[in-house]
Amino acid sequence: MNLRRVHLAALFVGLWIAVYAILEPSVGLVISLIRLEPGTRLTEALRFFLYEAPKVLLLLTIVVFAVGIIRSYFSPERTRQLLGKRSLFAGNVLASLLGIVTPFCSCSAVPLFIGFVETGIPLGVTFSFLIAAPMINEVAVVLLFGLFGWKTALLYVGTGLVISITAGYVIGKLRVERYVEDWVYSIKSQELALENKPLLDDRLQAGFTAVRDIVSKVWIYILVGIAVGAGIHGYVPENFMASIMGKSAWWAVPLSVIIGVPLYSNAAGIIPIVHALLEKGASLGTALAFMMSVIGLSLPETIILRKVLKLPLIFIFVGVVAVGIIIVGYVFNLVY
Repeated sequence: MNLRRVHLAALFVGLWIAVYAILEPSVGLVISLIRLEPGTRLTEALRFFLYEAPKVLLLLTIVVFAVGIIRSYFSPERTRQLLGKRSLFAGNVLASLLGIVTPFCSCSAVPLFIGFVETGIPLGVTFSFLIAAPMINEVAVVLLFGLFGWKTALLYVGTGLVISITAGYVIGKLRVERYVEDWVYSIKSQELALENKPLLDDRLQAGFTAVRDIVSKVWIYILVGIAVGAGIHGYVPENFMASIMGKSAWWAVPLSVIIGVPLYSNAAGIIPIVHALLEKGASLGTALAFMMSVIGLSLPETIILRKVLKLPLIFIFVGVVAVGIIIVGYVFNLVY
């Protein structure tokens, strides 16, 4: 075993703890050095940005590192093996759970979908995975934990799992295999290659690689999203947001989903904005529905899936997930 990488990982975790510990007092020191007047809109907006941006990036880095190690146990091939020969509901549950820790993005939708269909995984189970993977990813969970706390993060994970499991189960019961493009079924399945079991060094390297690949791609979205959120936090009137996305507007939840579906963003860009909207009076259910529709039903992913799905199944997929998101939005507006 290469102890150098183990020592590097220990150093990485130690530095992370040290920086996170001094973050809050450092922000107060910066604000005092700039000598901005306390309580003004500019001061509050700047304080929001200076604290939330590094905190979220720190949380994202450590969680991505851990998830990168976990992902070393779940290659696409092993994921297919785990999902194969499962009963419908059990397969939906397992597929949704695997979707949280396995890499997925719009560009990988087509090969993953084809691979799942080739190996005989039920279509409904496949959709549970496709819904959970982009919606409940480590970026979304980290941002929700950093900006809202662990209760909201768990709430989001729980509702996301309910939507992915239920939607996949419903799609599976509809027997819509005929709406998959014929060429997908015509591809001959290939034997899955046996994989060498990774060593600890390999798993640690997978964690560092995940940090490099994921954080390097989303950090700019995080900064932009938090900057927009800081502007909303400091300057947008509370009554304005409450009137548009508050509980009293019955149409707010479905409208937020309709607006969110065609938008293209990721968790890094949209969640900081949602955080600021909530602080300005938007209701939790409405904001949650908007966020889920943007992350879970992105237009580019839908366009790419059109290569393997016929239009009726595309509409069923979007419709079932959208209805689930709307129901979640109304439920949380009633409870909270």
